[in-house]
Amino acid sequence: MITRRQFLVSATAGMAYAPLTSACAKKDEEPWDRAAYRKPPQSRVLIARAPDYTVDLADIVAHAVGQFGLAIAGKRVVLKPNLVEFDPDGVINTHPVLIGATVDAFRRLGARTVLIAEGPGHRRDNEYLLTASGLWDALRARDVEYVDLNFDDTRAVPTGSRFTRLGRLMLPQTVLTADLVVSMPKLKTHHFAGVTLALKNLFGVIPGAVYGWPKNVLHWAGVTESIVDIQATIPVPQFAIVDGIVGMEGNGPIHGQAKRAGVLLFGDDLVATDATAARLMNIEPSRVRYLAMADRFLGNVALERITHLGESLEALQQNFSVIERLDHLKASARSTAS
Repeated sequence: MITRRQFLVSATAGMAYAPLTSACAKKDEEPWDRAAYRKPPQSRVLIARAPDYTVDLADIVAHAVGQFGLAIAGKRVVLKPNLVEFDPDGVINTHPVLIGATVDAFRRLGARTVLIAEGPGHRRDNEYLLTASGLWDALRARDVEYVDLNFDDTRAVPTGSRFTRLGRLMLPQTVLTADLVVSMPKLKTHHFAGVTLALKNLFGVIPGAVYGWPKNVLHWAGVTESIVDIQATIPVPQFAIVDGIVGMEGNGPIHGQAKRAGVLLFGDDLVATDATAARLMNIEPSRVRYLAMADRFLGNVALERITHLGESLEALQQNFSVIERLDHLKASARSTAS
């Protein structure tokens, strides 16, 4: 086990690379373990209308979680928001009002413990991010524990798939001991991956003390490949809550423009949730490389294999702009609202 004090990146970054095992030796063998296969025959994603952050978000979240039949009573729930960089306009990060409302909702549903955990990839000073973003006030008002995953104790877990050559991931004990991990991304485009949603948000569970800033080892191994390997490796049940009340378009995940979408998305298949979120942005998910890879064994991307609950996809769909070199991701065959 690596402690919080053993965080010299120069010493540990090399540890992150392990030789590929013989499990991938045969050319006709799929690059994932049988135990990592979790693609269901059919997935559900709930689309909820939320025009702004003043509505009763706790009620919306509690109702949505109940629709999926999740057993929350007595469970230890870890909420993993997207806390990347300070933005005075509140566009980059998961909104603190939604995070606080989600704490309230899971407590209402009987969770034994609800805590917030994040390992920001850009800023090492978590205290600055927490206070500047407004999240600290939301947590203090609810007496909620916050864990900096960049410096959490870790345990080596063999990767469930081999799209990178990492071989294993050092995962935080806070994540490994959870009964449920809730990925809470912002609805955003991404200048490299195309979109950054529930799956990409899990980059934040990878400790910077081991993998560097901004998770350099993952970037060297391949962003797209790392997204898939992380999802295939985390052994804890997961749920997604996407903050699309105000999202980001253009040069995301940091330098884009605010895009008001007025929507929250919920799902227990993170691949299907991301695919639905992409479609809401008028982006064809099958053209997003990490989603096409994940569709093979981690969840559903095909529209016919996703049942939409709540609002209709078409009613809330908008056209999110992307940078020019990603124009091929746009679902231009169908006219959408601007």
